Amino acid sequence: MPEVVDVDLRILETLQADGRLTNVELAERVGLSPSPCLRRVKALEARGLIKGYVALLDRRALGLGVMAFVEVQVERNSETATEAFLGALKREAAVVACYAMTGPYDYLLQVVTPTLDDYAQFAMQRLLRMPGVKDVRSSFALEAAKESTALPLDHLRTAKRA
Repeated sequence: MPEVVDVDLRILETLQADGRLTNVELAERVGLSPSPCLRRVKALEARGLIKGYVALLDRRALGLGVMAFVEVQVERNSETATEAFLGALKREAAVVACYAMTGPYDYLLQVVTPTLDDYAQFAMQRLLRMPGVKDVRSSFALEAAKESTALPLDHLRTAKRA
């Protein structure tokens, strides 16, 4: 577990809430002057604790009304087939996340499309035709009960107290 001091935790929490803050605004919120704040941010980036900065887009406002979670089982007889599947998958813009899983399915995909018809076309014309795909099961999100990109950091505070 990475060693993170309290001021670094405040920086990480603040940037998770608003990554567009200027260094001066960030420094003010975490109780530092701008120069030490910038040095700490650069050190957090160098350590890999901050991977990058992005704009979070509203998929519905952009016309992407369908979100599916898709379980995919691949043929296990060939590492080459799995590599070919993952290569094909990475070229699919509709697949916004892919996780290797335990259990009966090998991968869990998060897929977004404008309509159900678009999802059907993606599944039938592209996903099911990818190399090594053995079985697919789709579930559709009706509503997001909780949706966040912020990671919990309290365990880093707790670890310091122990």
